[in-house]
Formats: sequence, structure tokens, C-alpha cells
Amino acid sequence: MTNKERRKYKRKDTLNLLDFVILDENGGTVDQAMGRTLNASESGILLETTIPLKTDQIIVLTIGIEENLVDLQGQVVYTKEVGNLFQSGINFLKIDKHGLVILREYLAALQEVLDSQL
Repeated sequence: MTNKERRKYKRKDTLNLLDFVILDENGGTVDQAMGRTLNASESGILLETTIPLKTDQIIVLTIGIEENLVDLQGQVVYTKEVGNLFQSGINFLKIDKHGLVILREYLAALQEVLDSQL
């Protein structure tokens, strides 16, 4: 059996601090915490946190990318415990055009660095 990549966008290893708010089904705040990205693409991130997230939870994130803050909304696809931390796959649901431009430029710059190391 072959492991076929199902992602539309290739993930890039990243390390960006972020703030996130967990929403309930009515859009109210359940919890708020900090975390960091481990990798990112145009459609999602791998998020590392100190608290577990539940599959299908909706979260609002503010990610620090260089000197910019990008606000977006995502849905938890999965969570796994790694040591005393938690890693969660987040699929982006909403990101404004300006935030998407910043994210794309950042990912392109990361790819340039990777290409120059080959």
C-alpha cells in the first residue's frame, strides 16, 4: 500500500508564535491560550499547544509572521499528545485577502531558503 499525499498545498516547517481562542457552537469563547506553529501551508497549520484541542473545534488564531499579525479561523482536524504537549492539525476556514498575501509571501520565502540549501 502506498502513502499518497492528500494535501492540496505542501507544508513548510515553521516556528511562529500565536494566540488562539476556542469557540463554542454559538461562537462564544471557551478558552484562550498561546501556541506555536510547527509547519504551515496555504490551507492549514500544525499547531503545538500545552492544552488538548478537540476534533472539529473552531478556533480563531492570530499568528505572528515576521512583523505582521495574521488573523484567521480554523477547524481542528486531529490532536495527538507528544510528551507533555499537544499537536493539532488545523484546517483554515477563513482568512482575509491581506492575511493570505502575507502567508503566501512567507511560505515562498521559506521555499527560497530551502531551495538555496540544495
